[in-house]
Amino acid sequence: MPAKTARPGFGMLAILLSAVGIAPLLNYGLNATSDLVIRDLGITESQFGLLATVCFGCAALGNAAFGKFSDKQPDTRLLLLIFGTTAVALGLAAIPAGFVLLLVASGLAGFAQSFPNGVTNRILVQRVPSAQRITWTGIKQSGVQVSQLVGSLGFPMLAAVIGWHGASLVGAALAAILAILALRIVSATPMLAAPAPRSPQPDKSRPAPATAPSTRFVIIALSSYGFINGVGVQATNVYLALFAVRELDFSLVAGGLTAAVAGIIGVSARIGWGKMMSRGVSAPRLLLLLALLAMVGALSFLGAQQMHSPALLWLAVGLHGASALGVSVVLMAALLRAIPAKNLGSASGIVSAGQFGGFTVGPAAMGLLVGSAGGFTAGWITVTGIYLCSTFLGIFLVVRAKKRA
Repeated sequence: MPAKTARPGFGMLAILLSAVGIAPLLNYGLNATSDLVIRDLGITESQFGLLATVCFGCAALGNAAFGKFSDKQPDTRLLLLIFGTTAVALGLAAIPAGFVLLLVASGLAGFAQSFPNGVTNRILVQRVPSAQRITWTGIKQSGVQVSQLVGSLGFPMLAAVIGWHGASLVGAALAAILAILALRIVSATPMLAAPAPRSPQPDKSRPAPATAPSTRFVIIALSSYGFINGVGVQATNVYLALFAVRELDFSLVAGGLTAAVAGIIGVSARIGWGKMMSRGVSAPRLLLLLALLAMVGALSFLGAQQMHSPALLWLAVGLHGASALGVSVVLMAALLRAIPAKNLGSASGIVSAGQFGGFTVGPAAMGLLVGSAGGFTAGWITVTGIYLCSTFLGIFLVVRAKKRA
């Protein structure tokens, strides 16, 4: 009986963060050990990029196809899908059966990423008081970067002892344990009173009352931005460790550390951007700022390669973590302001599908560029151009918001 009246606390926040972060764990772990995986399986850089392409392609399709399905499913069932499917994916990756099975595992890990944003957004609206909501959005969206941190540090360290297959098995056990905890904590947290989810939304949307009827434009704009940013994010994430090892002569563990540092900064950035959103800062302005910082980061990667400079690499890693990796929280917080709770699953699914569409294109394109005569030089020039496009979109959104104010 006491559990039924409990207010959401640290346990609920940890589960929301874990639900967002668990599915990408396989992808980040493979990225961090990419040089080892490529040599072990005897594959090319482009084939390695195909793992991320399959993963994010399945996630994009899942988010687009299952948005309405997730609106109709209970929270516990969706959480079980997320954690259970991830455990199976990591378990398959632990089997040393070659590249094709690893592709299947990556696809399952992508499918598991079809539901986290929708169900966690709905849990926030229906079970968490409005005063905590936007701040918690920043924290739970940082789950992806927590996953990047855990995968980028944990996989190389475990791989040194039990191999990357063994590291995948440890990840599968972690996902299974979290599934049990998630079901217990969410089941023990009651819904808010029915009127509560609707009343705070006009206040949160105060900067743009005139845009309330234009939720369709909000979803399209956020999806488009998410797609463009997503191309640059995963083009960088998937090949970051490999870039450090191959171009700047880092060790395997040190290469993984670059991605881990990006993840650490990304966690802080997402929480920070979430707090700024909770104070009423507009999403278009933040998206423009993030695009500009990401573009400077891409130029820093290019400079690090041309000058063989570890210092510039670490600067680039910091800018990447603070900017490109922080976009998701702004997109999700903007949705919470504009979309009714009953439609959050489908709206989150569409915006997430845009992001994962970009995630799908980025690694494949970067893999082709890295494997070409242009190598990483062509890759970083392309990533810079991608962030320039997101900058132009950010400027358009800021100008439009001013006109409608």
